[in-house]
Amino acid sequence: MLSYRHSFHAGNFADVLKHIVLIQLLDYFAKKDKPFCCIDTHAGAGDYALDSTYALKNSEFANGIAKLWLRHDLPDAVARYVQLIKHANNDGEMTRYLGSPRIAQQLLRNQDRLFLYELHSTEVALLSAAIGRDKRVKVFHADGLKNAIGLLPPQERRGLVLIDPSYEIKTDYIDVVTALITMHKRFATGTYALWYPVVDRRRNQALERTLQASGIKNIQLFELGIAADTHEHGMTASGMVVINPPWTLTAQMQSILPWLLDVLGNNGAEFYRIQTLVAE
Repeated sequence: MLSYRHSFHAGNFADVLKHIVLIQLLDYFAKKDKPFCCIDTHAGAGDYALDSTYALKNSEFANGIAKLWLRHDLPDAVARYVQLIKHANNDGEMTRYLGSPRIAQQLLRNQDRLFLYELHSTEVALLSAAIGRDKRVKVFHADGLKNAIGLLPPQERRGLVLIDPSYEIKTDYIDVVTALITMHKRFATGTYALWYPVVDRRRNQALERTLQASGIKNIQLFELGIAADTHEHGMTASGMVVINPPWTLTAQMQSILPWLLDVLGNNGAEFYRIQTLVAE
């Protein structure tokens, strides 16, 4: 939806999970010298001021990155994530949060490429400014869910597609699976990371059933909930569905999610899920 601005939600608990998984995936690709390609279909502005009117309206970052900022007992994967965010801040003060595009940009090597799609005209201008002049990165003012398909398979034959729409439009739950099926047919060996919110559990259950019936193999799900499911307004949990995940990812998340639960949960009803939706 063109009215959506991620600035309201930057650095919240959902971003914590999404970006930890993103970093784990890209770090795994970087273990080999061969180049990789990363595609972000819903890039957003890329960089967010946590002292802005948008971010301070609900201060969602207070129950996300802020709870990790000064801790000295972070698991390695969480510490890696927090350190990348700290690179964008001066003197240790938490004033900025990096979105997926800027995190991915930091993890690129000279031989890697990053393609960023954003449809919102204001956001894409901010994104271009945040990325700066970087020959490894291309920014497109376009619908990534539709247009990114044309990049597949990438010339590197190794790559990640990150899909994280706002889901403000109910059809997003269907459209993401339709796009994944098309993308997977063109690039079956690629890794795909689909972020989702839990606002109405019935929609998530339908999404999972559709993925299970898609014909795509090797699908893992990682979910973090800070409150019990509810019919009230608001996101209580979020997750990442990863197709063709690195073999190391599940073990990493089995360690990380319980720790995040203890730190980010706040009402006794917090939970996490690790589930194989479809086996290899």
